[in-house]
Amino acid sequence: MSAKRQQEPTTNLFAAAGMEQDAPHPLPDRLRPRKLADVVGQDHILGPDGALTRMLETRTLGSLIFWGPPGTGKTTVARLLADATELHFEQISAVFSGVADLKKAFDAARARRETGKGTLLFVDEVHRFNRAQQDSFLPVMEDGTVVLVGATTENPSFELNAALLSRARVLVFHSLDTEAIEKLYAHAEEVEGRKLPLDAEARAVLVRMADGDGRAALTLAEEVWRSARKDEVFTPAQLQDILQRRAPIYDKSADGHYNLISALHKSVRGSDPDAALYYFARMLDAGEDPLFLARRVVRMAVEDIGLADPQALVIANAAKDAYDFLGSPEGELAIAQAVVYVATAPKSNAVYTAFGAAKQVAKQGGSLLPPKHILNSPTKLMKSEGYGAGYQYDHDAPDAFSGQDYFPEALGHQTFYDPPDRGFEREIRKRLDYWARLRKERGGT
Repeated sequence: MSAKRQQEPTTNLFAAAGMEQDAPHPLPDRLRPRKLADVVGQDHILGPDGALTRMLETRTLGSLIFWGPPGTGKTTVARLLADATELHFEQISAVFSGVADLKKAFDAARARRETGKGTLLFVDEVHRFNRAQQDSFLPVMEDGTVVLVGATTENPSFELNAALLSRARVLVFHSLDTEAIEKLYAHAEEVEGRKLPLDAEARAVLVRMADGDGRAALTLAEEVWRSARKDEVFTPAQLQDILQRRAPIYDKSADGHYNLISALHKSVRGSDPDAALYYFARMLDAGEDPLFLARRVVRMAVEDIGLADPQALVIANAAKDAYDFLGSPEGELAIAQAVVYVATAPKSNAVYTAFGAAKQVAKQGGSLLPPKHILNSPTKLMKSEGYGAGYQYDHDAPDAFSGQDYFPEALGHQTFYDPPDRGFEREIRKRLDYWARLRKERGGT
């Protein structure tokens, strides 16, 4: 009886292992590359002249940081690198791990090293570790206890310690392009032994829905196969109804947010209303707060247009107020109108540049007293000290312009604002040139 009881757990263990092998696995897991040559979309690091290819030719591996969007192969490449260099692969996630987990991983790596076996420690979401936790990697990286491969979707320059970055090489993983996604689908069809039930246009839509994410691409393909009836072929409209369209990859606190707002701003600055509208629509589609976008349009109006078209600020502010009044989706059209206006307006950063220069001179000059002739003199003492003496009331002067100098004597006259000869600033330039001539004639500087 006791022997039988002792055998049962073993029997159950083997049975469980067999059940696990027979259990269905998601398509992305079944199609995970088994060698580096099978990884698609990262030829710049895995191609014949790629950085990792050259590194592997020496059979040595330094610590690395993989920076790129989700679903681009960071985890897979790390695992295959361990195989290629005969290192033990150890994986932890910064989301679920703390100091105790790190210590345990480091101790295991030291013990492994004593037996002659190295360790590749793959840290997913490495940017989520705090500064002190990131510093804990430094000793084990320096003495060779581990080869660290960290993966991050965030810009390492902002999210990782300088000390950690100085000991690791950053490799950028790109979003998968159309060709790479198509390769994944072709491989999936070969493994499944059947074509995706899509017409040509729907297939192109499915590629776009993947948004450069290989894992998402295969998950979407699996959903298509699950949904199709016998001999059914989906059109783009049917495909979108079935999949309910995957939301765009966009994190308001991450790089995607800053990349798109930068693209919008630069499209406006570059006077391309079509590109500006495209990025505006992208951000709205991803769930961005329209008021955030309206505020940025106001900034564009003052930073990149300024007085070349004074109406730009008026219209940008009016669009913000219109959205406040109407809400979504009607108010979004007002912001779109402002986007087109600022994109097509004449451009000038003259005021922006002048303000920056004035701030710098003001900071460097210290507490210089304005010239006494433009100071008020409400007391006898101040009058006796020369406050207000010699001030000329401009409205009483010819052309309503006295030509006096208004800068502190120790500083002398400065020129910050230099308007270009375009837009409304062409008229401002004429006025400034006219006043400069009068100032010179009337003895000013």
